[in-house]
Amino acid sequence: MSEPLAERLRPRTLDQYIGQRHLVGEGAVLRQMIESGRIPSFILWGPPGVGKTTLAQIIAHKLEVPFHTLSAVTSGVKDVRDVIERAQKERFFNQPSPILFIDEIHRFSKSQQDSLLGAVEKGTVTLIGATTENPSFEVIRPLLSRCQLYVLKPLEKDDLLQLLDRALKEDIYLRERKIELKDTGAILRYSGGDARKLLNILELVVEATPAAEPVIITDELVEERLQQNPLAYDKDGEMHYDIISAFIKSIRGSDPDAALYWMARMIEGGEDPQFIARRLVISAAEDIGLANPNALLLANAAFDAVMKIGWPEGRIPLAEAAVYLATSPKSNSAYLGIDTALSVVRETGNLPVPLPLRNAPTKLMKDLGYHDGYKYAHDYPGNFVNQQYMPDKLTSQRLWHAQHSPSEEKLYQQMLRCWGKRYED
Repeated sequence: MSEPLAERLRPRTLDQYIGQRHLVGEGAVLRQMIESGRIPSFILWGPPGVGKTTLAQIIAHKLEVPFHTLSAVTSGVKDVRDVIERAQKERFFNQPSPILFIDEIHRFSKSQQDSLLGAVEKGTVTLIGATTENPSFEVIRPLLSRCQLYVLKPLEKDDLLQLLDRALKEDIYLRERKIELKDTGAILRYSGGDARKLLNILELVVEATPAAEPVIITDELVEERLQQNPLAYDKDGEMHYDIISAFIKSIRGSDPDAALYWMARMIEGGEDPQFIARRLVISAAEDIGLANPNALLLANAAFDAVMKIGWPEGRIPLAEAAVYLATSPKSNSAYLGIDTALSVVRETGNLPVPLPLRNAPTKLMKDLGYHDGYKYAHDYPGNFVNQQYMPDKLTSQRLWHAQHSPSEEKLYQQMLRCWGKRYED
């Protein structure tokens, strides 16, 4: 049995495909395009093991077009040009373009991505990129503007249970074993919404049981097998998501020792230093916030330093930032404030801007009252004047609530001086 279970169970059609119903369910946007026989270039963004590669292969099979695969880890500009040249020879009049699937497209350099632009724009190839990273950070703007972006989600509990059932009933090897799925809690928890990880765990548990014995899968058995071989169920997935979660939570919990430990685990595991640096910037804004605004400056400086000096020296500014963030006072008031504001906007829709706040570049706008009555704050004592800035229906709405850390307390007292009772919590 040389082929892994995850590969043996790889879906061949959309009907076999599990999850991502918002994209490929009945009537969903991507399914409609696939069934029409015409698809644009697009990028699939989502965590490992949610079906990005599988979906690309299903599309190529459905459209009956040549399918070329490149890995951003091992391919260079020459490989890209060679594939484009082959695709030009394969394309026939009025037929869908050959598909070029690029795994981990976020690892492509700017020059590699530039080499794709002409072929994508002319339709020589239909590009399908797969990435676990936010494309707005890693994919050049000209290429991103020529591609649709579809977000894939971690598989839900029902999706994973469906996959387990399919594996036990349809896999040629597992059907020969006497397997009882007594508990599912541990196997679902360790899989983390990753189909590949789920099947790797299942295969590990089954193979660790002698062939002549029945396999009774319990939470205890799964935990025991994974403790004996903790990385057998997808090291990359664990390193990329479980450990970064521990790293961020250690910073949020003000434990610099734990933050350095989890950072060291990521470094030893070969994690991309830019990935670590970006998470530090996010943490500085989300968890430290207004309690210490310098944290965001330092995190950005660490990001810049890593980009300039590279590895292994880049570990030093990353460690400096991690310790600084972990030992800083914490506030998530800005994070909560913007989320509250977004919720209010979604509930209330496009409320009109008050007339005094509107711009009035034309005579007609002035005649309609735009900008009329606006008070310029700098003309008043303390550079403040009490006037309405929110829409009429939200004049009493509070969005930002100070959390009274030493730094944020100064901001809160300033708001009390300006607005009085409005800011009395």
